[in-house]
Amino acid sequence: MKKQDYFNQNNIKFIDYKDTEILVKFLNPHARILNRRKTGLTAKNQRALANSIKRARFMGLLPYVAH
Repeated sequence: MKKQDYFNQNNIKFIDYKDTEILVKFLNPHARILNRRKTGLTAKNQRALANSIKRARFMGLLPYVAH
């Protein structure tokens, strides 16, 4: 069975880079972005998620690497 898109399921229209609690769900223990097969997101939402995570990392809200 296919996974549901988290953002469509919870009616989230805009993926905000400041909302780190949600973004952390899509990172593995090493702070890498999970792939679409694992996240179950649409291609559009996966790209938006990746951009939000990268922006949050640049702003210092999320780590680039976890130790």
